[in-house]
Amino acid sequence: MEHWQKVWREGFAPQISRAGLQSLRKALMDDDRALIQGATTSPPPFQCVQDLPVEGACALGLCGWRGDGLETVGQVENFLAGACLEADRRLQEPAGCRWFLNWFDETPRAEMRSRLLVEVQRTLVRRLAEGGRRSLDSADDPAAA
Repeated sequence: MEHWQKVWREGFAPQISRAGLQSLRKALMDDDRALIQGATTSPPPFQCVQDLPVEGACALGLCGWRGDGLETVGQVENFLAGACLEADRRLQEPAGCRWFLNWFDETPRAEMRSRLLVEVQRTLVRRLAEGGRRSLDSADDPAAA
């Protein structure tokens, strides 16, 4: 497993909502131009545009924007900052999130899309399986009834 995959699987994926993952999956499949590389948001996250609507975002920003209904540059930037802090905490590595962020920005778009799509789909399938297991576990547990 490459560093970026570990950061995705252990740092970012667990904290992204199902709707966020589905939005990212669709953007990757459709080669949506709103999914941008080399920047966190469009317009860029300068103080003077914090209240402007988002027109494009990186993979993580897109999850918050399209998946969780965040609307402004400031909201998406705050979402991304929080996700990075939490990923670093989960990985127990200061700035560990950089492995994924750098990979996302520096990988040629077609390769990034195909490889990240595999990871997003893997995450969605695992969530579905875990959700089913939790439901079955609850049904078998008399204390849960």
